[in-house]
Amino acid sequence: MCVGVDVGGTWARVAVWTGARRARTLVVPADRSLQNLASILRAVWRRRRWTRRHVASLVVASRGLWTAGERRALARRLRGLAGRVHVISDAQAALLGALGQRPGVLLLSGTGSIVVGRDAGSRWARAGGLGPLVGDEGSGFWLGREWLREAVRDGGLLSTLRAVHAPDPVRTIAALAPGVLARARRGDRRARRIVREGQRHLAARAVEVARTLKLPQPVNASWAGSVLDDPWFRAGTIRAVALAGLRARWHRPAEEPVVAAARLAATRARA
Repeated sequence: MCVGVDVGGTWARVAVWTGARRARTLVVPADRSLQNLASILRAVWRRRRWTRRHVASLVVASRGLWTAGERRALARRLRGLAGRVHVISDAQAALLGALGQRPGVLLLSGTGSIVVGRDAGSRWARAGGLGPLVGDEGSGFWLGREWLREAVRDGGLLSTLRAVHAPDPVRTIAALAPGVLARARRGDRRARRIVREGQRHLAARAVEVARTLKLPQPVNASWAGSVLDDPWFRAGTIRAVALAGLRARWHRPAEEPVVAAARLAATRARA
């Protein structure tokens, strides 16, 4: 049996690959601290009565990781769960799920944002993904934060302070993004300005990654994340990418990131 896990800020999805058939995906609560991931997954293993002998290969796709050292550190904490443990970025899993083995770029915008790419030689590059304090432009958090800044200018200091001092301010502020998009669609000038700026940020990151990898145009491109799942926001982002000078061939994501992680686990088990 091979298992893939996709770790988000408030949940973790688990998919089991057994031969040619994939079992139903499980969704379990998680939190923003990756320090607790091992105990969360051990609890899943206990409920399912899995042991290291049952799970030949485990691939965990996690937010907040990119360097080899970060991935190795998490893999060491999880090594008791499977015969082989491999850790990748959640954005890498999203690209593999969206484009398969094709080279290209993936724009991810959910609570946070990042653009990743891979060339024909399996060389990876990224832009963004630096977190809410110094990055994440074009993300749900960024859209919500920019809207709160507008609210302060209009005298909405109290609502802004409530969001900033919430138990999980990043999640609370990111939850404002659907409202910002709805206002923009209705023609609110401030919301539209914020949304267009966010789309331009994502487009600039896509251009940066494509240039770093020297990807030939038109570049295969896809998307992931709750903000880019909004068709109106996505259409504007696609236009922004074209206006930034990157010719792209857009592909609807072929499969979920957790399925891509499970598929990769099966591949590594056979290696």
